[in-house]
Amino acid sequence: MPRELVDDALWEIVQPSLPPASPHKSPAGRKRLGDRRVLTGIIFILQTGLPCELLPQERGCGSEMTCWRRARDWQQAGVWEKLHAVLLAKLRHADRLDFSRVIADGSSVRAVHGGKKTGPNPTDRRKTGSKHHLLVDANGTPLNIILTGANWHDSTQLMPLLDTMPAVAGRRGRPLRKPKCVQADRAYDCERYRCLLRERRIVPQLPKRGTEHGSHLGVTRWVVERTFAWLHQFRRLRIQYERRADMHEALMRLGSAIICWRTLHQPFRNPFLFPFC
Repeated sequence: MPRELVDDALWEIVQPSLPPASPHKSPAGRKRLGDRRVLTGIIFILQTGLPCELLPQERGCGSEMTCWRRARDWQQAGVWEKLHAVLLAKLRHADRLDFSRVIADGSSVRAVHGGKKTGPNPTDRRKTGSKHHLLVDANGTPLNIILTGANWHDSTQLMPLLDTMPAVAGRRGRPLRKPKCVQADRAYDCERYRCLLRERRIVPQLPKRGTEHGSHLGVTRWVVERTFAWLHQFRRLRIQYERRADMHEALMRLGSAIICWRTLHQPFRNPFLFPFC
């Protein structure tokens, strides 16, 4: 029997974020497939990387077009962003978020079919690709993720990552919006961004190019590399197959939410060695 990808605990969190189903235009026709079964199919595609048309029917997730259309509609309704924000709030409530510092980094992936937010990858013989820009907390929990073309420099997305990061509730008082410190590698060396961070009373820890190695930031910055490894264990995120950028962004946000969900249950272990959904 196949393992259940959406258990009851996860479904209780996802269900309030889903938009209400539109009424049938006529009583005749095929009955609308349940949202929980469709979500199972979307997560299955995300984890395995299989094309939608190869979705196994024994899981009861409906047709490939049902999963694609429902994922598109939920992306337009902001479901994945809401789910990510809710899980971040639960992590903060459980005291498993560390906002003493955040770490930013970027990772390039191949884009097979091109489309928007793709470009020539300077590190892969100018083959068409995209770049995932990621922001994590001190524990490696994904806080925000942005998609651009592979020819976009990492540093251009540092401030957008901070500006579009969801406000993290979960406790009394104001939600968390601003970290105390921002860390990144030498690709983010820019005096303009240092000034912008200081204006916001955020300490920038961005090593300068041309200086000797030995900043010792790798002792704490390695968590963003680990989170990238977790994200790219979702096979659908290793290579961008979607022509539509918003569909790939939906899978990126869903993958980040699943990592938050697994971390909520196993905060001190690899969430992919001990999966819960």
